[in-house]
Amino acid sequence: MPGLYADENFPLRVIEELRRLGFDVLTMYEDDEANQSLTDEEGLTIALDKNRALLTINRRHFIQLHRRDPNHSGIIVCTFDPNFVGQAQRIANALRDRTTLDKQLIKIYRPA
Repeated sequence: MPGLYADENFPLRVIEELRRLGFDVLTMYEDDEANQSLTDEEGLTIALDKNRALLTINRRHFIQLHRRDPNHSGIIVCTFDPNFVGQAQRIANALRDRTTLDKQLIKIYRPA
């Protein structure tokens, strides 16, 4: 199961649930990279250097980054969902059988 790198705006309760489900999630806060006004490109580079897929709710910018340069360790873009447990479960389901996320863009949507 690939490691994940949550940007500083990603909901902590989703991260906690992903960890409970067995995922290895490192946050920008835990990595001392938060609150530094880093660009999205810099955040993606940090995730790549750590060989982790970036986890974000900043959909538009990261989809654009993926289209410009798909050489990354994976990007998982999510629609904000106040059902944190449900969102973590949808992420887990999307990643369940993947051994790598290299160069992949995965979109997780909130149910209608």
